[in-house]
Amino acid sequence: MAKLWGGRFGKETSELVDRFNASIEFDSRLWEYDIKGSIAHARMLGKAGIIPKEDADTIVRGLEGIAEDISAGKVEFDVSAEDIHMNVEKLLRERIGDVAGRLHTARSRNDQVALDLRMYVKDQISNVNSAILSLERALVSLAEQHKGTVMPGYTHMQHAQPVPLAHHLLAYVWMLNRDRERFSDCYRRTDVMPLGSGAMAGTSFPLDRRFVAKELGFSTISENSMDAVSDRDFVVEFLSAASILGMHLSRFAEEIIIWNTREFGFVVLDDAMATGSSLMPQKKNPDVAELIRGKT
Repeated sequence: MAKLWGGRFGKETSELVDRFNASIEFDSRLWEYDIKGSIAHARMLGKAGIIPKEDADTIVRGLEGIAEDISAGKVEFDVSAEDIHMNVEKLLRERIGDVAGRLHTARSRNDQVALDLRMYVKDQISNVNSAILSLERALVSLAEQHKGTVMPGYTHMQHAQPVPLAHHLLAYVWMLNRDRERFSDCYRRTDVMPLGSGAMAGTSFPLDRRFVAKELGFSTISENSMDAVSDRDFVVEFLSAASILGMHLSRFAEEIIIWNTREFGFVVLDDAMATGSSLMPQKKNPDVAELIRGKT
């Protein structure tokens, strides 16, 4: 297929180069964000008179149809199309013809991928924070049931001081609460719309960036085009918060493993949350907790 960037080239890239350059195997997960971003961009181009409104409407309908096909499992992505952005454009061109080429007006893959990634990370933060909050509520509920339950507190794995089980459980609630705060802080810095930054130095087209930001649910737009397309600190910040969350979950999982042993016998895992042994029928293994512990 003709490459989005292939204007000056006199021959096709080799299949080996295509396979080496391709990122579609892992950035295909961004398809929904890529299409949403493209729909907002097309609407803005039509609204601003940069392309004819009827072309913008045709592009939007085509993108919506592609989204439906991908959701239904009808699309197999093409490695030779390199990445999710070029795959979507290829599908759009097959669906609506040459008018598809107008979609990339005033846009570079640099600001396009920055947009997709920010939208993806925002959604992941929302999903993670929702899951953390559910876990916090479960721990608070369990703590309320055990206000009067006293257990040994340990230092160096030795009996140290008696503590209420509720107090022990709420320690994790406070840890998880800080985790949510970290993710929320990351969300605020991720919630910046970069589209319109171009390859690195913006564009001379009269873009309505705030319209695109509103369409896509961003609270603000980027102020510096080079920063917007070149930096991924928000991804590192997300991974840092996820690493700290993983550490807290690992601590909790370790206690479940220990408390579930015959020697401690503080808790009994539900059969639905354990596995057995093919050789030793008496075994009831806390595999889920062990895997959570092992991922940190």
